[in-house]
Amino acid sequence: MAHSNKTKYSVCTICDIGCQLRTETEEGKLSRVLAHDNPMLAANICYKGVAAPDIHNHADRIRKPLKRIGERGADRWEEISYEQAMDEISERLKTVVSEHGPEALAVSTSGWNTQTTHSTDRRFMNLLGSPNWISGVALCAGNTAAVNRLTYGWFPQPDWAKTECIVLFGHNPRKHSWTPIFNAIKAARARGAKVIVLDPRISDQAETADLHLRVRAGTDAAMCLGWLKVIFDEELYDKEFVAQWCTGFDELKARVDEYPLERVEEITGVDRALIAEAARMYANAKGAVIPWTPITDQQISSTSAIRLHSILRAVTGNLDAQGGETLGGFNQSYIPESEIGLHDLLPDEQKAKQLGFDDHPVFTYRVAEMLKEPTEKVWGFPYADIVMGCQMANPTNVFRAMAHGDPYPIKAFIALGNNALLSYPNQHQIHAGMMNQDLIVAHEIFMTPTAMLADYVLPGDVFTERNHVADSWSWGNRLTLSQKVVEPPAEASSTFQFWTDLAKRFDFAEHFPWETLEDMLDHRLSRSNRTFAEFESETFMEVPTPEFHKYRETGFATPTGKVELFSSVLADLGFDPLPYYREGPALSEEYPYAVFTGVREDAFFQTGQRNIAVLRERSPSPKLFLHPTDANKEGLVDGDWVKLTTVTGEVQAKILVQESMKQGHIRVPHGWWYPELRGAEPLAGAFLSSDAVLCADADEFLDYEQGIPHFKGFPGRLTKIAAPQNMSAMVLDG
Repeated sequence: MAHSNKTKYSVCTICDIGCQLRTETEEGKLSRVLAHDNPMLAANICYKGVAAPDIHNHADRIRKPLKRIGERGADRWEEISYEQAMDEISERLKTVVSEHGPEALAVSTSGWNTQTTHSTDRRFMNLLGSPNWISGVALCAGNTAAVNRLTYGWFPQPDWAKTECIVLFGHNPRKHSWTPIFNAIKAARARGAKVIVLDPRISDQAETADLHLRVRAGTDAAMCLGWLKVIFDEELYDKEFVAQWCTGFDELKARVDEYPLERVEEITGVDRALIAEAARMYANAKGAVIPWTPITDQQISSTSAIRLHSILRAVTGNLDAQGGETLGGFNQSYIPESEIGLHDLLPDEQKAKQLGFDDHPVFTYRVAEMLKEPTEKVWGFPYADIVMGCQMANPTNVFRAMAHGDPYPIKAFIALGNNALLSYPNQHQIHAGMMNQDLIVAHEIFMTPTAMLADYVLPGDVFTERNHVADSWSWGNRLTLSQKVVEPPAEASSTFQFWTDLAKRFDFAEHFPWETLEDMLDHRLSRSNRTFAEFESETFMEVPTPEFHKYRETGFATPTGKVELFSSVLADLGFDPLPYYREGPALSEEYPYAVFTGVREDAFFQTGQRNIAVLRERSPSPKLFLHPTDANKEGLVDGDWVKLTTVTGEVQAKILVQESMKQGHIRVPHGWWYPELRGAEPLAGAFLSSDAVLCADADEFLDYEQGIPHFKGFPGRLTKIAAPQNMSAMVLDG
């Protein structure tokens, strides 16, 4: 049967930005990805998005459900039907719950990859009684959302169109990485906006910045305290806003006075005059933004540093203000995932079992319950699951429980669109935890190292094979159309379908009344009296007109109703209610370099795309960046292979000598494994070059309030090695 060619709108989920593109089909297969036909959006396309046909049509894509027949991790499988897989998964999960309780189930997911979960994962878990849901957003954006709520009850978005000053804490948007943000910065700069970059490297953004502060990795909190010292001493803050809408100013000022610029200079390595100049530039701008950054998310003082970003926004009058940062709230035309998750149905005693609830509670149910009343008062619903980052368990606690049974055993693990083995710190512990499971299910499109450890691997669909309306997980309130253009493989399922089918096998069918994904979309759009068919016929994108200074009518969604410079929530939890700087692990003669991990490469997102030839050709092998002085000291030149060792593990990679690096620092790329070594190396080389091997998550490496590891500036050493013999020619020649 002949297929007609189609061109439709799709929201790309290859990375987390969610660009709306056009997808074109030929004879029933995805053939091309095109730039948007709206000139305002046309530049938002990168070579990962253009490579979607190579990904979606890849010969190695999983198309049939697989059941493990060998030892766990031996990568031996038999094909079975979807129905058999779901029946067996259901029975084995019921056995785990019967023997260990519902909290023995942990789920790790990636919302941007799976897209179509619609919080049915949380809905199922809450009906079952498990609070142990984790995601990579615990380390990136989701945790930022949770910490921002402590200060003013929501997670803001920059007003890119009007801002006069942009502050980038280590974040480095580029043409092919975080592309819409790159374009927004470029447009703002063309209007005359100033750009301040704080980064140990001379990054792409730093090269053209108005000011570049080359901070020592991991010292963001100290830098922010230095900025506040200047802003308070020189009275550059918004006195009227602070007096009317902030609590704890005097206490905060006393803490800030502990950080004179000479101390901040000593901590950060940045000249005090430059610190002061940057603080003045930010505070004096008529509209300034500090966009979200993954860098500040991942430090030993992460909670304080994120809070300091939120405090800087507030005291300078840039909160919910034109040219500053907007508090969007829920989109009133679309039922948010926060409501679909049924968080109110999880009993309090099960919420209290959430791993991390006692020791690192900031993004757990413990804080969510403390913020319920003000959240409902201001935003209309008691749970705000912004960027999926609230009501989460702590990943380190979960993997400890999986590996060691402390404080209770986790015995079933489900990973959806999430290569969990390489996505969290202390990869050796994650591996031990997975080897200790009674049931592992992976819902994936490729055989990742995590999938190789599973009992069942279910083939997933991709963004061109499903309809969706993206709402940025309530971070923003724009609604963006994504249209199905081709059929998925016959036995592939969406994450929505997986959870719906599992729920029916657990007698939760009455809580899962939607038969199809379109039924769920119709339900979510019902608040505006529309169906999905009507939505896609009317528009490709809806952007509500921003409203500013909404707090004048509602107050802020905090216990005091104000911006909490002194956090009542942290005080009630027994933590320091004021932000502080905490020094990371010290370098030594044995480990003389400051290692910062998690840096993304343009060709890939997270651990994905290493098997896509058109992308892998752009970055064939992992490369550690090193300053020329350090390279000379170590006797290294471009292209040498090295072993990088930390207290937790070691990886091998090539050296790339760069003047842009800060001396004494090593930059490590994120998420490396080698699909081409499947069968030749255990788990396709998952332990050869993965940065997760390097990162410790012992208590002394963790942020107190969140339990986030210190990825930015931990000790390491280099050793020159011979080129590994087991690498492919493509890797060796890259």
